[in-house]
Amino acid sequence: MSSLEQCVKTLDRRQILVAGAIGALLQGTRSWAAAPASATFRIGALNPITGGGANFGSGMQQAILISAAEVNAAGGAAGRKLEVFPEDDQTSPTAAVLAAKKLLEVNKVQAILGTWASGVSLAVLPMTNAADAILMHTSGAVALADPKVNARKMAFRYQGSSKHLSKAFATAARKEGLTRPAVMAQNNPALAPHAEGFRKVWTADGGKLTDFVLYEPNRPSYRSELQQVLRSRPDGIILSAYVPDASAIVREWAQLGTPMKWIIPGFGANVDFIKAVTPEVAEGIVVVESVVNDKSGAYARYARQYALAMKQAPESNVYAAMCYDMVQVLALAIEAAGPGADIQAIVAKIHAVTTGNGQPVDGFVAGKKLLDQKKAVNYVGASSNIDFDAENDVDPTFAAFVIRAGKWSAAYAI
Repeated sequence: MSSLEQCVKTLDRRQILVAGAIGALLQGTRSWAAAPASATFRIGALNPITGGGANFGSGMQQAILISAAEVNAAGGAAGRKLEVFPEDDQTSPTAAVLAAKKLLEVNKVQAILGTWASGVSLAVLPMTNAADAILMHTSGAVALADPKVNARKMAFRYQGSSKHLSKAFATAARKEGLTRPAVMAQNNPALAPHAEGFRKVWTADGGKLTDFVLYEPNRPSYRSELQQVLRSRPDGIILSAYVPDASAIVREWAQLGTPMKWIIPGFGANVDFIKAVTPEVAEGIVVVESVVNDKSGAYARYARQYALAMKQAPESNVYAAMCYDMVQVLALAIEAAGPGADIQAIVAKIHAVTTGNGQPVDGFVAGKKLLDQKKAVNYVGASSNIDFDAENDVDPTFAAFVIRAGKWSAAYAI
C-alpha cells in the first residue's frame, strides 16, 4: 500500500468534517458576513499557483485551508474565526505586489501566509510592514532576516535560509566524496546567496572550487556557462537552480556526455525536473532538501488530510507542511494574546507558543485547552519543531536523496 493510500485510509470522521468545512473558508467575506469585524481574523493565502513554484503552490494553499478549517471547527482562536482569501503570486514579484495590494487594501487581511520565492517575499514584506500585517513565508534569501528589511520583526521564515542550505550542501558534498567541485547558480536574491554561502563554508574548511558561475535566468541555453564549468574539470557540480533552468542545464550536460556528479536542491530537482530530463538522465543525481517532522502528531494529522484533498503523497511537498504550521502557530498566538488583542500583541506571542519551555502540543486544539488553563505551550510542527531564533528563522532538518528509477530515494540525514 502506498503512503498516499495509507493516509487516506486512516482519515478519521473529525478530519472528514474539517475537510468539508474548507468550502466555507473559500466563501471569503460571505462566510461570516453578519459577524462584527472583531469576530474574524483575515488571512491572505498568497502562494505560487502558477509559475516556477507551481508544483508546490496548490498544495501550500490547500494546507492553509485545511489548517484554518481545523481551527474554526474548534471554535476559532480567542473567539475569532479565521477567514482565508486565496491568491496566486504567479512566482513573480510583480504579480505578487498586485495580489498583496488587493489582499491588504481590499480584503483587509491581517496576515499573509505562504509566499515561496525569495523575490516575492522581498517584494511583499515592505507592504506587510506598512500595513501592520504579519508575513509568514518559506523563502531562503538571507536578506529577509536583515534587520533593515525585517525591521518590525513581523516576518517569520518556516524554511531554512540560504545559510542553512549552504551548510547542508557542504555536508552532502563531503559525504559524496567531492574534493574539487564547481558551482553554478542562478543570479537571484535566494540562489546567489546560497551559492556564495556554500563557497564560504567549503573554503573555510580548506576546500577548493574549480569554478564559480552565476548565470542569468530565462535563457534558451546555458551551454556556454556549462562548458566553462566542465573545462575546469570538477569532480562534481553544485547546481542551485529552479526547475526550468536546472532542466535545461542537465539536458545539455547529457548531450555533452561528460561523466559528472550533481547535487541539486529539492526545489530544482522535483518530479517536473525528472520528467523534463527523463529518469535515465536524472539517475544518480543527489538532491538536498529539508524534510518534514514525520514523527510529530501534527504531521500525522496534516498528512491524512493533505492526501485526501490533493491525491498526493504528503511528503512530496514539504512547503505545504510549513503552510499548515503557519496557521496553527498563528492561531495559537491569537489564542494566547486573548480576545480583542491587536496585531502587535499577537506577534509578541508567536515566540511564546513555539520557542519556549511550555508543554509540547501538536496543534491548536490541544494548545487551546492548555492556554485556557493559563499554561504555556510549545508547538511541535508538521514541518519542523518550529523553534524561531532572534531573526524569526527556523533551522529545519535536511536530508540527501538520490534519484533512482525516476524517484527520490532517501540516502542520509544531514
